Amino acid sequence: MTYYIQYQIASKKGGAFIIDLTARQVEILNIVQKHAPITGDQIAEMLNLSKATIRTDLSKLGILNYIDAKPKVGYFVGKRGTPNREEKFRLLQMKVGDLHGVPVIVRETTTIQEAVVALFLENVSNLIVTDEDGDLAGVASRKDLLKVTLGNPNAATIPVSLVMTRQANVVTVSPEDTVLEAARKIIARQIDSLPVVVPSDSDKPGEHWKVVGRITKTNIIKMLLDMVAED
Repeated sequence: MTYYIQYQIASKKGGAFIIDLTARQVEILNIVQKHAPITGDQIAEMLNLSKATIRTDLSKLGILNYIDAKPKVGYFVGKRGTPNREEKFRLLQMKVGDLHGVPVIVRETTTIQEAVVALFLENVSNLIVTDEDGDLAGVASRKDLLKVTLGNPNAATIPVSLVMTRQANVVTVSPEDTVLEAARKIIARQIDSLPVVVPSDSDKPGEHWKVVGRITKTNIIKMLLDMVAED
């Protein structure tokens, strides 16, 4: 049984059509991407096949511009084989500092009522809480605020510091971390965003952080959509 993998290719007229590549053709493409320039005999040897067996596969990949060939040199990545590799490299290299947005910050003394108003006015899933020196003190999420307000008529005047997740338990990233690392933390912790921090110059004992931004699932998804739109 032969398995096919579908590739959607944009046409010059603005539409798109579907190309079916077999699993073996995809494997050949991966080999060329990793080892180019490489001869047909070398590709066949890596697949434990004869060159005659993969001749049709090489021809199809060449016609579709996934691979190209030069006499006495071998096969190398074609025009359609290169962009995905370049986009992957761009994604791996992109830093949080190139992408993060403006943080929504409240002070530890902010009341629950004020925090809820800020949450909905700014349309965010959580608020970053700082102390009197402007250092990260914690994060207050919608869930934190909802738990304390339900059935509690006195909740409005409670300071947000009593319900927030404290700094020691807050997951953060720095501007120099990669976007990929930020995405991994967001997925692993099942959260919507991360504070972006740098070391504080505070003289207080322990680690202290200044908040310089906020990176969210939305930031990352928008970046991916923009990268696709560039192609």
